[in-house]
Amino acid sequence: MLGLALTFPFAATAENGIVHDAEYYILEAQHGEVWASDDQTVDARLAEFRERNGGKPPNILYVLVDDLSFGEMGIPEMNYIRGSQTPRINAFADEGLSLMRMYTEPSCTPSRVALMTGRHPVRNGLGEVKATVAGEGLATEEVTVAEVLSDNGYNTVHIGKWHMGDIEQSYPHNQGFDYASFPIHQQVLLGFMTPESDASQAMQGWLPGSSNDPFALDATFKPDGLVYSMEGTRGELAREVDFEAGERWTQAHYDAMHQKYQTETIEQLQRLSAEDKPFFLQYWPLIPLEFDRTRFDTIETANGGTGVESLKQLDKWFGDIIDEVDRLGIAENTLVVLMADNGRFRQFDSTLGFSQTIYRGGKVDTSEGAIRVNAFARWPGMIAEDTLAGDMIHISDLFTTFARIGGAKDSISTDRIIDGLDQSALLLEGEGPGRRDYVFVYGTDNLAAVVKQKFKLELPAPGLPGVSAKVYDLYRDPGEQSPLTEIALWASASYQDIIERHMLAAQAHPHSDVGRGHPYSGIENLRPESKTMVENFMSWQKN
Repeated sequence: MLGLALTFPFAATAENGIVHDAEYYILEAQHGEVWASDDQTVDARLAEFRERNGGKPPNILYVLVDDLSFGEMGIPEMNYIRGSQTPRINAFADEGLSLMRMYTEPSCTPSRVALMTGRHPVRNGLGEVKATVAGEGLATEEVTVAEVLSDNGYNTVHIGKWHMGDIEQSYPHNQGFDYASFPIHQQVLLGFMTPESDASQAMQGWLPGSSNDPFALDATFKPDGLVYSMEGTRGELAREVDFEAGERWTQAHYDAMHQKYQTETIEQLQRLSAEDKPFFLQYWPLIPLEFDRTRFDTIETANGGTGVESLKQLDKWFGDIIDEVDRLGIAENTLVVLMADNGRFRQFDSTLGFSQTIYRGGKVDTSEGAIRVNAFARWPGMIAEDTLAGDMIHISDLFTTFARIGGAKDSISTDRIIDGLDQSALLLEGEGPGRRDYVFVYGTDNLAAVVKQKFKLELPAPGLPGVSAKVYDLYRDPGEQSPLTEIALWASASYQDIIERHMLAAQAHPHSDVGRGHPYSGIENLRPESKTMVENFMSWQKN
């Protein structure tokens, strides 16, 4: 039976012509008949829903939280142990499905790219997080979930963190969103590079006057002139907002940005729900990454870390959003998904108050603690309440799943590998019909680990022999502390086959190039100091 799948990497022979990675076809050859039956059930349920909903697919509200390890939200027992408070998220989890084995990429840009494109970021050059100006980003040639849904009748809005490039083609309003309100950069620049952060020694050496080096010669070494908050409408240039030429970015600006995005999300819910078209609304808040302890008048959690205190605020805000969905009367025709983009920012555990819970490690490494997160889905009448699913799912699967649920699957590109699998049956039918038992884990551009079923292969560092690879049983050893030779003895050959198939598929469908251009292009009111920063950056770039 498996021999029938040998052509899998080389032609679009599977569902709707979508090309998946090689491992999918190994599973399809064994489970294709069952999956076809599941698809019929899903199609019937979605058709019944559309009939009840005036012929329209559901709204989709997707909330992506930054840097939060598994166990930090949605589980009251963990709240109790950790001294944190997420009562509204806990209640939301009880109202739907908890995806207990959600995998992401190791850090923020890669995870967001995987969600938006349905592809591992190694395939489009965005596997690395950029801090300041880079002249790179999500390329026009990539097809996003917003574009797919927009082409099929959805209104599309993005609010909050973006972090997928500082060039015009990569901005969200140029990647399928009708409107976007977002910062170009991430919290290292927004929450760290402030006078308050410098005063608390969370960040040192950047603020003028905070350090003294009488022998410093390069005035461009410390980044200055960064662009902060932006707004953009499809087909128009972006504008920087809420910041003037010559201003110094402060904690007050960062706090105002948090509140702005929360307020805009509520306002957009109200506006979009009044339209006749379904909507896809993304809210990607910047909190709970918060480094300035002085912004809290009182400490209200037993934990007391700045991140945990900020998580309490986020929990309330998320509750306000769900209350608004309910008040507007759109709960039954709105799929809401809440999850984190990757594990904790472990380098700042002592400040933020987060810690290793069940899984070892955190953001930027490739341990389970970096790529296992909480994820919850609610859709009253369509997703069963208070349920758990242990099926493996990857953030890229949401691309394909949202497209299927939104009636837009036929718009997914068929000229490239789509890593995201359709997990609609898992969401709608509950635990059991998942279509994934593998995840490829990349550290930037290098394959670092492969998860298959309950086992995880940790590849040796370049230059080391293959025999030094480690294999873990993730149920027995979720902390990845004790590799088991007795598993590696039989599993190593199978893992070699998995990796070889994966690489052959990449050869048949080569990776795309990252988008490139002038930093801050496409902004109509670029500040003078930002123009100078770009000029300095471009002065040494290749044409």
